[in-house]
Amino acid sequence: MPGRRGGTPEQGRAYRERGIQAAKRFALLLGLPRDYERDLKAKKDVIDPAGDAHSVKAGRGKWQVFLYRRNRFLTDDGFQTLNGIGGLLVHCIDAFPERFEEYQANKTAAKEVLKYPMRELKDRFQRKVLVRGFLRKAVFNGTEVNYLTIWHDGAYHVYWSDDVVRIMGDGFNVENSKARHAGQFDDQKVLFRHAGRNVGELEMRNSSAGHYREVLFNINKGPFMALLEEAALETRIFSPEIIVYGQAINKFGRW
Repeated sequence: MPGRRGGTPEQGRAYRERGIQAAKRFALLLGLPRDYERDLKAKKDVIDPAGDAHSVKAGRGKWQVFLYRRNRFLTDDGFQTLNGIGGLLVHCIDAFPERFEEYQANKTAAKEVLKYPMRELKDRFQRKVLVRGFLRKAVFNGTEVNYLTIWHDGAYHVYWSDDVVRIMGDGFNVENSKARHAGQFDDQKVLFRHAGRNVGELEMRNSSAGHYREVLFNINKGPFMALLEEAALETRIFSPEIIVYGQAINKFGRW
């Protein structure tokens, strides 16, 4: 993405607007009213007529899965029960001084400290059960969201949460990032990789005083869609603009 790391405010607003419009189109296709029910805090972009929740994604490049501050990992039981993952994410945040100006004065010190919890996260994620648990929490807020629904190539692609978690969890190799250029540092991210490409990226966001000491988890749409397609799930055309996959075939549309 061009511009400063994390994108400009204008890019952020455009990203959010694309997501809002994609969710609205999907809701109207399901016959919901324009003031349809949603719960963004729980990642429920659309609640369908059966009462099931959809996380709707529409971006072309990276999808922001979450951007959380320290308190979220301390108070959210879902992160706290992931065998220390929540605590390690807090350690990533605590690698940075509380004041943004202090970080700006000595970025190297914080980046050196960050290596240690990032390496330990990578080591923990060698256990597939923890990868799956983290992804279920990150993408679906545990069991609160039932479907991942993706606007892609002129249609909505509807996947059941269990299928998505299994495909990602089984398909990922988890590594730390490595410096590619002078002035960069090793082990600043946890990368969820498949077929030599970064599908998910877990990193710190410290781009400005307004976005400082936050943990960011992104998914790269291209390699993610390739991973889903490689899984070759059973497919059913629900309508000209809605395609349903895998376990969702026997669940979606039953209202």
